Amino acid sequence: MRSMKLTKLMSATALIAVGGPALAAEFDGVTLQAKLIGGQQYEALYARIGEWEAMTGAKVEIISKKNHFELDKEFKSDLAAGTLGWCVGSNHSSFAAQYPSLYTDLTPYLTEDVIAEYVPSNVAASKIGDALVMLPRAQFDVSVLYYLKSVYEDADNQTAYKAETGRDLAPPDTWEEYKAQAIFFTDAPNFYGTQYAGKDEAIVGRFYEMVVAEGGQLFNDDWTPAFNSDAGKRALSWFVDLYQAGAVPPGTTSYLWDDLGQGFASGTIALNLDWPGWAGFFNGEETSKAAGNVGVILQPQGSAGIRTGWSGHHGFSVTESCDQKEAAASLVAWLTNEDSQKLESSGGSLPTRTAVWDHVLEAAKADPFRAEAIAAFQAGSEHAFPAPQTPYWIEATNLIYPELQAAILGDKTIDDALSDASEAVDEMMQENGVY
Repeated sequence: MRSMKLTKLMSATALIAVGGPALAAEFDGVTLQAKLIGGQQYEALYARIGEWEAMTGAKVEIISKKNHFELDKEFKSDLAAGTLGWCVGSNHSSFAAQYPSLYTDLTPYLTEDVIAEYVPSNVAASKIGDALVMLPRAQFDVSVLYYLKSVYEDADNQTAYKAETGRDLAPPDTWEEYKAQAIFFTDAPNFYGTQYAGKDEAIVGRFYEMVVAEGGQLFNDDWTPAFNSDAGKRALSWFVDLYQAGAVPPGTTSYLWDDLGQGFASGTIALNLDWPGWAGFFNGEETSKAAGNVGVILQPQGSAGIRTGWSGHHGFSVTESCDQKEAAASLVAWLTNEDSQKLESSGGSLPTRTAVWDHVLEAAKADPFRAEAIAAFQAGSEHAFPAPQTPYWIEATNLIYPELQAAILGDKTIDDALSDASEAVDEMMQENGVY
């Protein structure tokens, strides 16, 4: 009965999206509290909540809207305190494994046909065991390289770079060349060669993919830390060298994704490794000073000939404690349905529905920038790999990132920072009985 009711609701939403008849209120009088990821790039999607409210008779009260690092702390606090009166939450494949008791299995509230509309690999990554704990939105993430075309087209830059390096100036294909170009382009404090996220899981994820690109791993198969290695030292050196050379803004160790997005859109950053959802923002006339000047190519490779590819996807979940699971599942399905994914993917995000991929590829034919971005992200996704699949991933990152920061700031040597981080993670894993 639940599956049939939600299937009817989703069919009706498709009609409404093209001006069809309204559906009689299914959840009249229901109020759902939600904790959602915040950021300018998500607001267009959240505007669709009003349509769902008008259609169903329910109301949505967003009681928290923060970046996922802050949401993660809030979720853990709620779990510890037992304050789980809210129903819908933003989720991410990199964070989901540490919430085994927070979210309910959505399978009873969806038909098999509805679930089959999502890309199977994204559905598989949205499960804990057999439980489908989130529905994936049009936010499949793998980073590629955004760059300002003007710095490569400048004749003086071309001449100077050739004289300095003996190579023609072109967007980099290796991380070593990326670093050299970032230093070359920097004219601080007005213009910087690049930037990177400098705290929380954000910098550890970047470090993780750089370690892989250098031929190493963050963890061994038994989950003992493996990053205190030659590959780990080369990876951390990349961050340290750029900071010590002044090729990144001085506040970079406090930056997260929104800071990086605004930074590149300011037109003062030459090279920027970033996610699909920023593509439309970076090339938007009303949102970016870099508009019309943005190139997008495949992410560079490390010394091992491996390209960076740390990836994951966003989604929405329903709490196990929610007393209106059917209504909450309806909202989650609405926020990830075909029309919602078409809206999100119009800004550059990669969809997690098969039909929307066809729509995106067709739409890109009329937009050269979008076609360039989609081609880069399609190629980039071939090198994608997930965050380490352990419930202690976030806890490990909280131990690692202060040590990475210490090395970047020059408070510790690279050797000492990695040794201390490895020791802390090893102790944490043992305390939790992992080995």
